[in-house]
Amino acid sequence: MLKSHFMITLCLFSFAASYFLTGLIRRYALKNSLLDVPNARSSHVVATPRGGGLAVVIVFLLIIGGASLVGSLVINQTYIMGLVLSGALVAGVGFWDDRQSIQARWRFMVHFGAAAWGLYWLGGLPPIIFFGYIVNLGWAGQVIGLLYLVWLLNLYNFMDGIDGLAGIEAITVCCSGALMAWLVAPDSSAWVPPILLATAVLGFLVWNFPPARIFMGDAGSGFLGIVLALFSVQSAWVEPRLLWVWLILLGVFIVDATVTLCRRVLRGERFYEAHCSHAYQYASRIFGAHRPVTLAICAINIFWLLPVASLVALENLDGMLGLVVAYLPLLLLVYHYKAGDQQAQAGLDK
Repeated sequence: MLKSHFMITLCLFSFAASYFLTGLIRRYALKNSLLDVPNARSSHVVATPRGGGLAVVIVFLLIIGGASLVGSLVINQTYIMGLVLSGALVAGVGFWDDRQSIQARWRFMVHFGAAAWGLYWLGGLPPIIFFGYIVNLGWAGQVIGLLYLVWLLNLYNFMDGIDGLAGIEAITVCCSGALMAWLVAPDSSAWVPPILLATAVLGFLVWNFPPARIFMGDAGSGFLGIVLALFSVQSAWVEPRLLWVWLILLGVFIVDATVTLCRRVLRGERFYEAHCSHAYQYASRIFGAHRPVTLAICAINIFWLLPVASLVALENLDGMLGLVVAYLPLLLLVYHYKAGDQQAQAGLDK
């Protein structure tokens, strides 16, 4: 087990380093006109510096990689190998895309490569508990695991569309996931990486909380998506029911992004093109501000998804059943806020 004072020191350093580095990136972006200029698909109205998520990437990878190398963190080295290199690959292509647009096929190639690398070093997708039975999906599980990682890293990018949302989601999910891992397996170190990531994101969030002074950028959002996905798979190797816990905690992002994508595909729209038809974007236009929506999603994560996830973690509720219970109200919510229905949403802007 880690000594508490050492962990507190790491967390404080993670927060402070991320905060100051985000400020430096913002200054650089302003000086070099690296701005996100509003357009018809944007949810913001003022040109804003972008790329602040790089601070989270750099700080987290340096801390988790450096502390692991010197033996300060008792974490499986192969797990760190997969986590660091997968995250770096995704962040790298995202940073490139932030600077100059990359064709979708090249982004996806890197995404699949990064996901395959991370999944390999984790040992693949672990056996899954279905209604009390442990099921080993074999090679099909590895394909499912690969698609899951790629989808989560992309949906996180899709959901990074209003001030503070991606940061709030990462912090609440990481802290909740770490708490569940600690409750279920207190002798494991599975809770450590999520806490370190949460503190790094908190340093960035100080600058990104509505009204944002800098945006995360694709480098940061894609990185958070792949890392959170890898956290969930690694936690499932510690205790299989923790996979359900992470899926429940990520419910808001998964449901909004998945419903939006499915509805756009069914209507024959070009789903890969930029748009502003997510439920959270529609809600922000109704309320006329980003902050109420960001705080509402924070409240959903803490007061709805965390209690349901706790029941699953403590074996008071089956994982699959818990997922259904957690997602049903979210499905109703995203349909209420016209997720993926661009035509219906267009009527609000008239």
